[in-house]
Amino acid sequence: MKKSLGLWQFVGFTFAVVFGTLLHFLYGWVKTPTTAILSAVNESTWEHMKILFFPMLLFAVFQSFFFKKEFPTFWRIKLVGTLVGVLSIPILFYTVGGAFGKTPDWLNIAFFFFSAAGGYLIETWLFCRESTVQSGKLWPLIIFILIGLLFVLFTLFPPKLPLFQDPITGKYGI
Repeated sequence: MKKSLGLWQFVGFTFAVVFGTLLHFLYGWVKTPTTAILSAVNESTWEHMKILFFPMLLFAVFQSFFFKKEFPTFWRIKLVGTLVGVLSIPILFYTVGGAFGKTPDWLNIAFFFFSAAGGYLIETWLFCRESTVQSGKLWPLIIFILIGLLFVLFTLFPPKLPLFQDPITGKYGI
């Protein structure tokens, strides 16, 4: 499996950016509570973080069926990679936006792709350096669940903070 790790990670990256891009538009196409929970309901940075989180998590669940025996710290590595990817979005957006002002749409799209790539590159690096020492298997899954719940909660009840504000409409949430 280690020989095909790069291919798996490339497939994961491709899945995350394609599915994430679909999630960007899904709520505009189908306005239901289910689509609101999983897809972007506005153009806020928070919603863009969400549309990377859920595809990375979904691919990790699929990949776990093939990898978790070979990599005892699979979920810990996937959590780190997902956090790197998701947290890179606001870091890039606010750093570049703060330095240069409003960022063009093409650059915001590039931030999404760079963030996904960064998450999968970190995962690949960690998988290649993984030790066989077992660590707590449950806590990364608990953290994934808590983050997922936060995405749902703050989509439905967003705090009045810039991270959650749609820069186009000035509104929060749905």
